[in-house]
Amino acid sequence: MDKRVILAVAGAGKTTHIINSLSLDKRSIIVTYTENNYHHLRHRIIQKFGFIPETVTVLTYFTFLYSFCYKPFLHDKYRAKGINWNTPPGFTLRLRRSDKIFYIDSSGRLYSNRIAKLIEQETVLGHVQNRLSKYYDQLFVDEVQDFGGHDFNLLKSLCSAELDINYVGDFYQHTFDTSRDGNVNKSIYNDFEAYQAHFHDVGIIPDTTTLSHSYRCTPQVCAFITEYLGINIQSHKDTSSEVLFLTEAEQIREKFLCNETVKLFFQNHMKYPCLSQNWGKSKGQDHYTDVCIMLYPAAMKAYKDGDLRNLNASSRNKLYVACTRANNNVFFIEENQVKQFSC
Repeated sequence: MDKRVILAVAGAGKTTHIINSLSLDKRSIIVTYTENNYHHLRHRIIQKFGFIPETVTVLTYFTFLYSFCYKPFLHDKYRAKGINWNTPPGFTLRLRRSDKIFYIDSSGRLYSNRIAKLIEQETVLGHVQNRLSKYYDQLFVDEVQDFGGHDFNLLKSLCSAELDINYVGDFYQHTFDTSRDGNVNKSIYNDFEAYQAHFHDVGIIPDTTTLSHSYRCTPQVCAFITEYLGINIQSHKDTSSEVLFLTEAEQIREKFLCNETVKLFFQNHMKYPCLSQNWGKSKGQDHYTDVCIMLYPAAMKAYKDGDLRNLNASSRNKLYVACTRANNNVFFIEENQVKQFSC
């Protein structure tokens, strides 16, 4: 059986890879985290087949977790009335993991970040694996880098199921988690090699070559990311672009006022009356020709020192996301130089 986790780069065609792997003679289930990705996948499937085939199922992760994993095996026991998306009260971390209150609130709703743990605690993982094997020939999980906490443990456990498994994601585009719960898998995204080791431990060798080249970013942008952020990314393109730091006041004003160039801020982009977004929130947006990235003070210092790769992991990943939104040029501006334009 083909079991792989493909660690891709931005713009390498993760969705295209999944869509190209689908066929009418194989029963496939695709799981993704966000509603946007869910609708995008359905749209791409319809583009390929003209309709959603009966052999293809697309689910958001929590629909999969609640409806496919929890309900068939545990609903009769817990009778949950839905999902509580809030962080569980702190006192629950002191409870035994066999205590019902650890998983379900006073209104009878399951805590979203503990459903995967409940499935493990109740020893029904084998049943979930068998159910996957019974109804599907292949499982795809999109944006695997978004899975954290107990949800990441569940993904590893599913690797034992008797069907083809393809997890696809970009480690360095990890900017948020499906869920967190105390210290469970708190640091798995701090180190690329350690992250890969988790999959080695369950018998899956990570694939870092199949989707190693970007169709979006130019060779110049890829070279900047590789050299200055320490993230290896290559380009399929043969066109050229620029990566420039703007210092002249008139240049900065012109670029800030340009309605065709998005301005990407680390945070609080709404304070500026322009086409803008925050670094991390720009993930998934691939239609920008040029991007203009504002560097907050600590990032500005790291840029001057040639030390961007040593920003904390979350900030570096968000900067990587921002850089890889560009189909052409990347411009940098010190954020303090545009404070005058804030609302």
